[in-house]
Amino acid sequence: MKGGRSPTEDISTGKRLHRYHCTFIHFIFIAMINNSSLQKWNRLEAKSLDNQFVNDIINGLNCSNFEAKAVLDTVHKIYGDFFDSSSEMAPGKAKFIVISAEDFPSAKLAEATKISVTLTINDDKEDLPIKKEQGVGALRQHRLGRICNEAFMQGGLLTVEDIANRVFCCGERTVVRDLKKLREAGIFIPLRSTIKDMGRTLSHRALIVKEWVKGSEYTDIARKTNHSIKAVNNYVRKFKQVVALMDDGYDVHTIAFLTKISKRLAEEYIGIKAHSNIVPSRIEELENLLKKREC
Repeated sequence: MKGGRSPTEDISTGKRLHRYHCTFIHFIFIAMINNSSLQKWNRLEAKSLDNQFVNDIINGLNCSNFEAKAVLDTVHKIYGDFFDSSSEMAPGKAKFIVISAEDFPSAKLAEATKISVTLTINDDKEDLPIKKEQGVGALRQHRLGRICNEAFMQGGLLTVEDIANRVFCCGERTVVRDLKKLREAGIFIPLRSTIKDMGRTLSHRALIVKEWVKGSEYTDIARKTNHSIKAVNNYVRKFKQVVALMDDGYDVHTIAFLTKISKRLAEEYIGIKAHSNIVPSRIEELENLLKKREC
């Protein structure tokens, strides 16, 4: 009929409407998934002690969420260095018996000296953002680096068997793959199987300073070694003090006493200055320090 719609047009219009309807349903479905995922992260974050502190501040002082978080940041800034000294173990941490870093790698496990170390298995503030943004694999690698460095800092060394069977409860091949990826990324992981290559007498402080003399930035060193930038800066500052006292002709015992570090660490710092390939920018920085002291 003239002016009417043909059956073909009706079918075409129906298909378009059906397609639009399906697209709309798909959009709603994706939005629901995203919202569900967002709710999951919000629930996980809500379980942290920081969240409990913020809620108590809001309810107790009748202040805004922004003000409560500002108070929390101030507490962390002022008292953060003292939190680890508490006699009670913090949530997410656990004690493990590991091999002492003082023993030779060739020593039999049954005869090796054992020590107790405290490892951070879970840290919501660090771990949740990594899992949310990078996935489970990246989170496991981050935790692997953290526990290995924590053990090393406390004078112990983990093995692949320890990590797989006692800490993460996963396959040893998974840990080996993670270690390979971390090595490829240039991230230092101290293990009993690799400590011999790093030098038995080299402490984590000296390893950090060695990264600095190579030209690595503070943020990169902190990321690689799972240390805070403040800690890295402190180790480098002590190294500079040792270099300055060396230049003044003091012996190692006096240097250790004046800088309030162990004789062993003073010797390590002296060895780094004497034998490491220091990049020009770091040499210039050390020379400028010595010139300032002469003025």
